[in-house]
Amino acid sequence: MHPCEQGDAMEKKMTEENSNTEAAAEKSAPSTSVELSSFYGRKAGMTRIFNEDGNHVAVTVIELLPNFITQVKTKAKDGYEAYQVGYYGKREKLINKPTKGRLAKAGVKENLARYAEILTAGTDVANLGKELSVDGFTPGTYIDVTGKSKGKGFQGVMKRWNMAGGPGAHGTGFRRTGGSIGMCASPGRVMKGKHMAGHMGDKRETVQNLKIVEVNKEKGYLLIKGSVPGSKSGFVRISKAIKK
Repeated sequence: MHPCEQGDAMEKKMTEENSNTEAAAEKSAPSTSVELSSFYGRKAGMTRIFNEDGNHVAVTVIELLPNFITQVKTKAKDGYEAYQVGYYGKREKLINKPTKGRLAKAGVKENLARYAEILTAGTDVANLGKELSVDGFTPGTYIDVTGKSKGKGFQGVMKRWNMAGGPGAHGTGFRRTGGSIGMCASPGRVMKGKHMAGHMGDKRETVQNLKIVEVNKEKGYLLIKGSVPGSKSGFVRISKAIKK
C-alpha cells in the first residue's frame, strides 16, 4: 500500500473511533430533559398560513417557554404523585427569597415566577431540575389547550346566557331583564345554578382535540390550528389529547 493511502486509512480509522467514542459518551451521559404529557406556553396571538393546497389556515401562535421541574411530589411524602413545573422567568429582584430557595434546591438557575403541577404516575426524584422536552408534540399531534378566557365584566342574561328578553315595543318595562325567577310553594326557593346576570368570562376553559400544525424549537414557537382560550400574552397549558 502506498504511504499516502496508508496514512489516509489510518486517519479514517481514527475518525471513526472518535465518532464511536463520542456517540457512546452521549448515550451513557444522563439526559438533561424529560418528556411529560403537558407543558406550559404563552399565547402570542393569531395569524394564518397556507397549506400545500394553497388554502389559508387560521392558527394560534404559542411561544415556547422553558419549563423546569422544581419539585417532585411522591405518594409517600405528599399522598399523590406529581411534578411541580416552573416557567416564565422574571428579573431576579422580582423573585422572593422562598422561591429563590426552592429554585436553588432544584438546581434551576432561571428566575421562574409561575408554577403549576402535572399529575404523573411513577414520579422520579432524579428528574428534579430537568427541563421539559416538547419532542413528543410533533406536527399532526392532537392536543387539549387550557387557559383563562377573556373577562367581559358584568353582563345581563341576554348576552351572558343568550336569553330572549322581553317585548321590544313601546309601553313595556320588560326589555332586557331576566324576568321572574320565583318558584311554586314547593320547593319555594331558587335552584342552584340558575342562569342570571353576573360576571362573564375570566374562567378556566379547555378546548379539546386541536391539531398542531408546526413546531419550531429554534425560533421558539408552536402553531395550533384554530383558536385557544385567553387573550394575547396569556398563559396556556398544552396537553396530549385524552379523547384521541
